[in-house]
This record gives sequence, structure tokens and C-alpha cells, in this order.
Amino acid sequence: MTQIEQEILEALTTLEEATARMGTANPKPNLLPIFSRLDELTAQVPRGAEPDLLHYLHRKSYQKAAAFLRERKSGQL
Repeated sequence: MTQIEQEILEALTTLEEATARMGTANPKPNLLPIFSRLDELTAQVPRGAEPDLLHYLHRKSYQKAAAFLRERKSGQL
């Protein structure tokens, strides 16, 4: 797993944790900085990177991107 992929996975995990708290949190977590960070990181992914990952990130399919990166991290990809 590359450094940028690790940073993306960390941001995706932060997003998942924040959205999980949305129902009970008061005040609600501000998701805009997380989305901005993900956009910044997506722009840093090299063009030759894994096509599936790029597809998920560009389409903002963040759950699929997180699952892909977790599989990659565990050595399954």
C-alpha cells in the first residue's frame, strides 16, 4: 500500500466514523473538511494507479474505495 493510499484509507475511516455518529451527535460532525481532504488526496493519486480505486474515488463511491483499500492492506489484492 502506498503512502497516498494509506492517507486515503485514513480519511475514509474518519468519514465512516463521523457518519456513524450523525444520528446521535449534537452538534452534528462537519463532513466538509473530510470531503475536501478526500478530493485533495484523490488529485494526488498517480494516473497509473489501480483503475478500480481511481474509479471509486472519482465517482465518490467511498464505501467501495474503503473496502478496496482494506483488502489491499490485508494482502488480498
